[in-house]
Amino acid sequence: MTQTPQWIRQHISAASNVWLFLDYDGTLDNFAPTPDDILINNKVVELIKQLHAHANIRVTIISGRRLSQIESLIPVEGVLLAGTYGIELKTAKGDKIERLQYEKIRPALEELKLQWRKLLKGHEGFFLEDKRWALAIHARFAEEKEAENILLNANAIAEKMIPLGSFRLMRSQRFLEVSPILANKGKTVKYLLDSYPYPEALLIYLGDDDKDEEAFEVIQDQQGITILVSGKKRKTKADFRIKSPHAAREWLTKLTNQL
Repeated sequence: MTQTPQWIRQHISAASNVWLFLDYDGTLDNFAPTPDDILINNKVVELIKQLHAHANIRVTIISGRRLSQIESLIPVEGVLLAGTYGIELKTAKGDKIERLQYEKIRPALEELKLQWRKLLKGHEGFFLEDKRWALAIHARFAEEKEAENILLNANAIAEKMIPLGSFRLMRSQRFLEVSPILANKGKTVKYLLDSYPYPEALLIYLGDDDKDEEAFEVIQDQQGITILVSGKKRKTKADFRIKSPHAAREWLTKLTNQL
């Protein structure tokens, strides 16, 4: 069982309301074989229903997945959903918002997609994910040295082809993504705080990777609590760690009894 630091328990006990920001993959559930696999976890769905039904909790899901996928994975009405790191939103009232003009973003990605497909042709263990607003190469199942070389080449191709004033390259181990600059969980949290204020709520964010670290800073600036869901040792800005999605779900279930 995860031991929550005493100061965090005190903050939660003193809170009148809590606003939860939750990543999905690697945080609420284990990673699917590929990002396009929609494997609904009923335990996650029931947990989100339980959290959403609590009078003093607001739930927001922020994911790198497309909004349509998050809608399928979290079929709970009234939960604010942010897809593609917050470019696509579904509000608590069910309204759909696109924070960028798709027609201005897509042409550069379409050209890059053709070149990345050529690069990956004949290489096993790679997956090219098209998020409409972003493109990503996953190399989780590729041989290590080949993965490194392919991602380096893919990075070089992207740097030549895309306007870096409008897009950014995000590189981590066995992963490379090109997305609009606005596809940033930190910027999304700021936008949501301004657009849908929840006065005097304690902010709590659970996430598992470097994209969530961008949001951790924003949450901490608001005196909120940040939690890394990972069993791996690495540097983090998070206030404490939970070792797995299963443990994160247990922690969130206990939260409902503390408010």
